This record gives sequence, C-alpha cells and structure tokens, in this order.
Amino acid sequence: MAKSMKLAGLKSVENAHDESVWTATWVPATNSRPPLLLTGSLDETVKLWRPDELELVRTNTGHCLGVVSVAAHPSGVIAASASLDSLVRVFDVDTNATIATLEAPPSEVWQMQFDPEGTTLAVAGGGSASIKLWDTATWRLVSTLSVPRPEGPKPSDKSSSKKFVLSVAWSPDGRRLACGSIDGTISIFDVPRAKFLHHLEGHYMPVRSLVFSPEPDGRKLYSASDDGHVHVYDAEGKAIIGAMSGHSSWVLSVDVSPDGEAIATGSSDKTVRLWDFKMRAAIQTMSNHTDQVWAVAFRPGGGGRLASVSDDKSISLYHCS
Repeated sequence: MAKSMKLAGLKSVENAHDESVWTATWVPATNSRPPLLLTGSLDETVKLWRPDELELVRTNTGHCLGVVSVAAHPSGVIAASASLDSLVRVFDVDTNATIATLEAPPSEVWQMQFDPEGTTLAVAGGGSASIKLWDTATWRLVSTLSVPRPEGPKPSDKSSSKKFVLSVAWSPDGRRLACGSIDGTISIFDVPRAKFLHHLEGHYMPVRSLVFSPEPDGRKLYSASDDGHVHVYDAEGKAIIGAMSGHSSWVLSVDVSPDGEAIATGSSDKTVRLWDFKMRAAIQTMSNHTDQVWAVAFRPGGGGRLASVSDDKSISLYHCS
C-alpha cells in the first residue's frame, strides 16, 4: 500500500495580520522569483510572504473593509483580492500596481478563482445568487451564471432567498464551474455554453469551500460544509462518492494536494486535518491554531508545503512528505 502523506509543522508567524486572517492562496513562481503565499485579512490588507521563511515581502492596502478572498493568476504575474467593500482589486504581484477594479452590482463578492488558462476570473456573487465571469484581457464582465432558485410552492417561500453563493471552483479543464451556497447546495455549470447543468445534494448547511481533484479528467469535487462533513462528488454524474467526518465543528476550507492523493481541511474546531481519500478518514490532526482555521492551501507544483490561516491572526506552514 502506498505510504500516506504526513504533515510536519515547519513555521508559524504569530500576528501575521492585525486581525483575523480569512483567506490564503499561493501565487505561482515566475522566472524571476519563487512562489509566494498571499493572505487577506479583516485588517483590510493583503500580504505577500516568501514560501519557506514566511518572510513578509509586502503589505498591500487599498480596501476599506475586510478582505474575504484572494486569487492568483496561473502565470503568477497578477493576483486579485475581494473585500466586504464589494470591490475586487486586480494587481501586479511584483509592483503592486492596480490593473483593474471590478464592481458588479448587486455588489457582494465572496470567493473567486482564475480559470486554469488564466483567461477568466470567476467571482461568487453572494446575494445575487450568481457567479460573475470577468475576461482577464479586457476586465469586462462577460457572463453571469445564475443559480436556479429551488422550485418553491410560492414565490414568497423562504427557501427561495437562500441561494446565497459563497464558494467557487474551476474544473482542471476549465469547462466546468462549481459553486457552493448557504443552503448547502452545490451548482455545476457548463462554462463554454454558459449553462446550468445540475445541483449536487447532500449538505444541509453552508458550503464555504470547493476544490476539484487535479487529474486531467478532474471529475472529483471535494466540498467543505458547516455541517461538519467533507463530501466527494462525481461532478459529472451527480453522484456522491463519499462523505468524511471527523471535525467537531464547521469545515471552513478544503484543498487537494497537487498529486491528488490527499486533502487538507481547516475548521472552526481550530484544527487542520489531513485526509486519505482511499481510507475515507482523517490521518492526521494539526492543532497549531488557537481559533478557527479559515483557509488551507497546498503549494502548487509540488514542493511539499501546506499553509493555513486563522482567526488567531497567525499563518502556519507545514512540510508534506
């Protein structure tokens, strides 16, 4: 049997931000620099960190409310940050020059992610119950993918207002988008046809994080929910492949290792867990944080690193072997 991945704590930065750290992602390496860790906080700043020492490279200001999501372009050259001020700021990673400021009323922005080719930025639209797609060449809004309302008995039915969209994930081929809503449903879209395909059922509380497995066919979709469960779906076939539980509270974040063999989760139970999908179980629990863990992110392209960020204002970096 293949050896399971193991995590070892490498480095923690206390007070990495002045307030809760809500979001983190890796900016891919370029010819001139290694990958960087990008974090966003309630303190209204975005910070860039060197990958192994977690040395601060730069602090970016410009938002006037907490930063809820950060995303990195696959080229590593540009990144984006979204704030409760309902603006998305697109910036040059190395110079911090603002490239575009995106606004799409109704104005909530939650999670966002660039597609694998880097041609489109998908932004979860909160109460607009939609995903907004922005063209990265022109920074124009090119499409709005609306999540269908459930068929309630009457329009005033309370459930009809629950399709508040929190999370978004691209399939590895860039043809599918998944989004997670506050009511627990996950919606799958065909992006080239701008068409809603189907819902994935099973969660009954907010789905705050989604990630597709990295294999080229990339049908497996992992979801993290406030109901305490991590689900694995066949996103094409609508089937749930597996459900895993172990966290004692909300699961706020999920990411999959670059080889697709393991997943990591962060939870409001203050732990980071590493799961082996074949065993359908958590194989390791890390308790570095003293408050809820809002994001976990594996470094792309190997290099065996996982980062986590928390309400405790700290960043933890782990070695994966």
